[in-house]
Amino acid sequence: MVLLHMSTLRFCLVKPTPPSLWNLSSKTHSKTTLSFPKSGLKFQTHGFSSASNTYTCTASTDSSPRTLGRLLFRQLFEKESSTYTYLLADVSHPHKPAILIDPVDKTVERDLSLVKELGLKLIYAMNTHVHADHVTGTGLIKSKVPGVKSVISKASNSKADVLVEAGETIYFGDLFLEVRATPGHTLGCVTYVTGDGPDHPQPRMAFTGDALLIRGCGRTDFQGGSSRQLYESVHSQIFTLPEDTLVYPAHDYKGFTVSTVGEEKLYNPRLTKDET
Repeated sequence: MVLLHMSTLRFCLVKPTPPSLWNLSSKTHSKTTLSFPKSGLKFQTHGFSSASNTYTCTASTDSSPRTLGRLLFRQLFEKESSTYTYLLADVSHPHKPAILIDPVDKTVERDLSLVKELGLKLIYAMNTHVHADHVTGTGLIKSKVPGVKSVISKASNSKADVLVEAGETIYFGDLFLEVRATPGHTLGCVTYVTGDGPDHPQPRMAFTGDALLIRGCGRTDFQGGSSRQLYESVHSQIFTLPEDTLVYPAHDYKGFTVSTVGEEKLYNPRLTKDET
């Protein structure tokens, strides 16, 4: 039997058995997550105590909109520069205010089309730092959507409508992102972290730009970079977050989409050793 619903695929394998022999238990006895080569595709199998040996599998992909409580979240990708753009919105707010983090000029039309389709109101186009490998889409977004404000750190010495500093917060509806200064890749790098209140998603989410990549970090040999400063930034501002905090970088070149603070503390080859 195959049931298709939206972007979720569900199927059941059933050995026919008379109903009188069914012995389904409400308790799940086994649960296995299988990862497949296609990025973002995972299966979960649940085995139940049943004379009919019924198994249910659910497959989902990261490309569908994810709503975490009142937060709608979407991870987008620009293949030429391997850049991730992130869309976040407070869908419980009457106006559904939204933000874009690290938009790319080449994918602005795609991003704005998605915002419109989801019925969101874009209020901020934000950058984690000044990018050397692509042109930011914030200027183009502002020209197409009146009222949108650009955001970047004050330390970047760049121009924007809102210049943020460490400890400040950017609100979209009743949700917000906390600004953490994480220089080292560039002088102006910041990490945006979701709040820890009851209405915010759990686990928390950290948008780390190029400061912390999945099993790596941004280069430090240009744009005022410093390997010592980057090490200190990551360890003091990111690795101090709860270990289940989700890490969403600005780039990935190996097909990874997300990590956690705990994983990176254990397995990141550039940042797990003592500072030398």
